[in-house]
Amino acid sequence: MDPMAAPCPPWLATHLQQAGGTVPFSTFMDLALNDPDHGYYGSGQVGIGPGGDFVTSPSLGPDFAGLLLPQLLTWLDALPLGSGRWSIVEIGPGEGHFAADLIQQLINTASDRLDRLELVLVESSPALCERQQRRLQGLNALPVRWCSLDDLIHQPVQGVVIAHELLDALPVDRVVLQKGELQLQMVGLDPGGGLCWRTQPLPADLAGHIRSFATGFGVPLPPPDAEDGWTTEWPSALPHWFEQMGCALEKGVLLVIDYALEAQRYFNARRSDGTLLAFRDQQAGFSPLEQPGAQDLTAHLCIETVDEAALGHGWQPLERMRQGEALLALGLAERLHGLQSLPGGRLEEALQRREALLRLVDPAGLGDFRWLTYGRGVPPEAFKLATPSGN
Repeated sequence: MDPMAAPCPPWLATHLQQAGGTVPFSTFMDLALNDPDHGYYGSGQVGIGPGGDFVTSPSLGPDFAGLLLPQLLTWLDALPLGSGRWSIVEIGPGEGHFAADLIQQLINTASDRLDRLELVLVESSPALCERQQRRLQGLNALPVRWCSLDDLIHQPVQGVVIAHELLDALPVDRVVLQKGELQLQMVGLDPGGGLCWRTQPLPADLAGHIRSFATGFGVPLPPPDAEDGWTTEWPSALPHWFEQMGCALEKGVLLVIDYALEAQRYFNARRSDGTLLAFRDQQAGFSPLEQPGAQDLTAHLCIETVDEAALGHGWQPLERMRQGEALLALGLAERLHGLQSLPGGRLEEALQRREALLRLVDPAGLGDFRWLTYGRGVPPEAFKLATPSGN
């Protein structure tokens, strides 16, 4: 085996051999994350939270759900509804932290809304579904149902859809600059059976899409000062995802929360290795071919490519904001101040919540997440994000 190649587990080698020995990186990423028996998410190997491979905002404690709930209710109030229920839909609920906290927050602060709401959790992994059900056991204040995205498409709803750290895990194509031309990055088996990088010419449809985007947004691809080896990601799965969501939500708001960059920063010559990262044991790595199925793979979003995919399937871009700004506008500072009034016997709780709240708005971490909102069948002016006072 080539000493530069990564070991390939037998299950993945079988998939690659059946595909002819070489696949686009997007196919490799899909298998590594979503294979039902061995994928990181598909088989339930993912670990979310301080003791897992990475933390998310909901995994830090209930304050995230408590801060977001008033914004969700404001959006729902702007939706006309007859005798049915509004749906709060979470795509990819992970360990169920957000769902459990949201239900408890509804019970504590908005119990009068419970008879008009349902919670829909869209989960494709049986293992994760089981963990979510255990976490929500006993929280029966409102209807909760689990379904697949296909199920939701066949029975569309009205309400709010939350995609929190979801789109960064959609499979992406990787393109690399070689001898002045963009090439498609592939993953193949070397003669010794290890995983290695390969390239091939861009498919005509992908090359055309990249040229159209570059022309339409005035972002040269590749950047004129990029050197050979410059690599970036292209979100080929995004248009289909927005098409599916357009079928699943008849009317309402879609909230995307994720790391995202403007195109000028995303497709920049200085960002020579793209944004692709692997996460395991709270550590970010740059070896996506290592340990397939045992680590998370994630790529930042390019805001303009997300907007383009959304517009192409009937979604109206509404507002965008960094998470730190959004949560401060929704009362995070007041929550921090309120911790001072907790009795001395709850000092440990106060310190833990303080640390979690500060992490949510840390501009070097979760606070830099972008909140991107999209509407379908709604007047844009009625669905604004809360804005900081004075703005």
